Amino acid sequence: MAPNGEAYVVNPNASEGTSRFANARLSPASPHRTIYVAGTACVRPSDGTWPGVTENADGTLTLDVRVQTAAVLENVDNVIKGATGGKGGVQNLIDAVVYVVDMDRDYAGMNEEWNKVFPTRAVAPARATIGVRQLPDPRMLVEVKAVAVVEM
Repeated sequence: MAPNGEAYVVNPNASEGTSRFANARLSPASPHRTIYVAGTACVRPSDGTWPGVTENADGTLTLDVRVQTAAVLENVDNVIKGATGGKGGVQNLIDAVVYVVDMDRDYAGMNEEWNKVFPTRAVAPARATIGVRQLPDPRMLVEVKAVAVVEM
């Protein structure tokens, strides 16, 4: 079993080429803590830098959803590690909601980075991806809110 419990897939024979997430996750039965991770962006809490954001000389921004997604998932990993004294990480996610500003432009890139962290449905959390008009900061293309379960 994966560290984040057992994956439940409605159609386990379906190709993983287009959907690398479980429909649901069954929480491990052992003693555990549930961690509810607030909406997390790419900004680094330690130094305030914004991976995937370039401020151009003319004041415009160049944004990269792939770099931002990788940074978001790393930030989520660090939150879980911090909250559990290093006993858990992003692999303990059981549920996630991904907010994307422009689904047509950014979904594929976000999903590619997601699939690098969660390469199969057997280890991926249940997930919803929602297109939103905007996020709290114009530099944000993607934000993740999640729930993890960690054996303590």
